[in-house]
Amino acid sequence: MAVDFTQEIKDLRATMDSVRQVTDLDELARTIKELEEQASAPDLWDDPDAAQQVTSALSRANSERDRVLGMDARIEDLETLVEMGQEEHDAATLEEAERDLAKLRKDVGELEVRTLLSGEYDEREAVVTIRSGAGGVDAADFAEMLMRMYLRWAERHGYPTKVMDTSYAEEAGLKSATFEVNVPYAYGHLSVEGGTHRLVRISPFDNQGRRQTSFAAVEVIPLIESDDSIDIPENELKIDVFRSSGPGGQSVNTTDSAVRMTHLPTGIVVSMQNEKSQIQNRAAALRVLQSRLLLQRKAEEAAVKKEMAGDVKASWGDQMRSYVLNPYQMVKDLRTEFETGNPSAVFDGDIDGFIEAGIRWQIAQNRSQD
Repeated sequence: MAVDFTQEIKDLRATMDSVRQVTDLDELARTIKELEEQASAPDLWDDPDAAQQVTSALSRANSERDRVLGMDARIEDLETLVEMGQEEHDAATLEEAERDLAKLRKDVGELEVRTLLSGEYDEREAVVTIRSGAGGVDAADFAEMLMRMYLRWAERHGYPTKVMDTSYAEEAGLKSATFEVNVPYAYGHLSVEGGTHRLVRISPFDNQGRRQTSFAAVEVIPLIESDDSIDIPENELKIDVFRSSGPGGQSVNTTDSAVRMTHLPTGIVVSMQNEKSQIQNRAAALRVLQSRLLLQRKAEEAAVKKEMAGDVKASWGDQMRSYVLNPYQMVKDLRTEFETGNPSAVFDGDIDGFIEAGIRWQIAQNRSQD
């Protein structure tokens, strides 16, 4: 069936109109001008923390503007290419236009989803923790598969990551792992990945070849920033140091540089071992602990609001996605109904469809509760 380029381009422009309304390019331009004035102040770096905030905000604002304007330019280029191909009846040019159209649909859709991320912490970088659940060694192996999946997703997009802590299981896989995704809006995108994930497959660890169901939990929290008001008194912390560890045969740190930090009032425990010194691990652990407490505080506030509204249904920890490798091949999100028959691609980091569907689902859920 021939592509209706006129309608497709019209749809792309309509989507970009809604993106521009949300983005408000005029206000963004004013913000950029103000930040540029602050960034050019001669005493900017007298306060390095404040300077970093200004330069980071300026970089984000410029990137946001360039994304929108760049997409508009690509739509114009596509329209020109289509006109050339149609006027000259050039099939090769029209085929190129179809390829550009498919890429534009995907990129405009991602930009539209980005504009939906308006939550208080959506702009933040993310801290992701994965823990193996029921299922023994298969669950530990599944936790490692999920960690690789998210790191590959970040790699596909060119997002920097930093592994902060890994606790290896005895036979294979991971008991738990924590890593950061250091890019703006990482939390907004990955927050929809939080929950219980289920894997069904023929266990590679069962010599009888039986099918095994295993579980892993994914937790996503926003990375704390210097201006967040989360102060933790020293008397509320229990800090233990221990020797960093790795899988068998691996060269590991032989000093007691790893840190386990326990927040006594809540029982929240954070371990860090991948930095070079105890001081660095302690600082990293405190930052993650503050992030978890910040998110917990917001969750408690939201729970009170729900209770006042008469809705006390709890969904934390509910199974949200199934990865089935046997007796058929399918990955399905149980909240959004989004699914694919290619688990290999998913485990290799191709999860944008799940994330986009999750964000749209989450926005719809929030609107229905307002």
